[in-house]
Amino acid sequence: MKAQGRETRTIWLEPDGRTVGIIDQTRLPHEFATLRLTDVAAAAQAIKSMQVRGAPLIGATAAYGMALAMNRDASDAVLADAATTLLATRPTAINLHWAVEAMRRHLAALPPGRRSDAAYERAAAICDDDVAINRAIGEHGIAPIYATWRKKGERGKVEILTHCNAGWLATVDWGTALAPVYRAQQMGIPLHVWVDETRPRNQGASLTAWELREQGVPHTVIADNAGGHLMRQGKVDLCLVGTDRTTANGDVANKIGTYLKALAACDNNMPFYVAAPSPSIDWSLGSGDAIPIEERDPREVTEIAGRLADGTVARVQVTPDGSQAANPAFDVTPARLVTGIVTERGIAPASRDGLAALFPEFRAAVRA
Repeated sequence: MKAQGRETRTIWLEPDGRTVGIIDQTRLPHEFATLRLTDVAAAAQAIKSMQVRGAPLIGATAAYGMALAMNRDASDAVLADAATTLLATRPTAINLHWAVEAMRRHLAALPPGRRSDAAYERAAAICDDDVAINRAIGEHGIAPIYATWRKKGERGKVEILTHCNAGWLATVDWGTALAPVYRAQQMGIPLHVWVDETRPRNQGASLTAWELREQGVPHTVIADNAGGHLMRQGKVDLCLVGTDRTTANGDVANKIGTYLKALAACDNNMPFYVAAPSPSIDWSLGSGDAIPIEERDPREVTEIAGRLADGTVARVQVTPDGSQAANPAFDVTPARLVTGIVTERGIAPASRDGLAALFPEFRAAVRA
């Protein structure tokens, strides 16, 4: 996808072949800045501070974090410590655990002398696989967009509502929920995206709006509470969101506020689709009740960042002194509210049988 007119990914290997470059997403939308990660501690800090975020990109960064650790010391002890360090950063996104365990298993089977090169090769493969998976999600996810366009007539415009950021900034490239949007744009299907601001970190207003602008996709930023009103007015055709962890029965953990959008969509008989790459599916969990929900710093609720008239970026307090704040970062949308789960293998009903039909190799791992 494009950043400042140039094709780029969110994570890359620097020319030295050993350090890793990322986009510092905490600086967007007001400044496009990059960082260089030189060791596993820097990778862990980038994940924890949300300089990188989005389940697929967290996994990719963790994979390179393991490689950075092996570049310094490829011993068994460092391999175990690196995995522990990375797994402690954020609890909800299953891609983190998936990538770290994939790297750990792969490297543990090799002698220390081969681990460094193998780690970089495996991390690069994880990144390339992510791009291919998300491109395929775009191909499958365009079906409901195309069907809506044909139903409205070729002069109609498809109105899509999304929540948080599930675009290319949340992945290595293409995105999950926005991959079908970008594919529809390439096909010439007229569309418009309603972008939830997504409090408290405003990933919709700051990140989704930024990348849609960079790609030239028409969009409008709205307050989180405006979505139901727009649905009731008939100004939304379908909802399309991402996921940080989807359980084997089709329950979906995504950014806080997703559940409310699903309820509004259900009440208005509106399709509600979830884009879920297979590494985001947790086959070990039978329902969303078992998903750990990250509680983040309450200052993300009590303060807000923005650009002042003089161009400087500042944080300001929006609550009274002494008021307490809670900050659950995710909620769980039950499968009954999900129209379909868009994967790289097709669109599945949000159910055990639906997901297992697309991924039969995991059927035995599904818990009742």
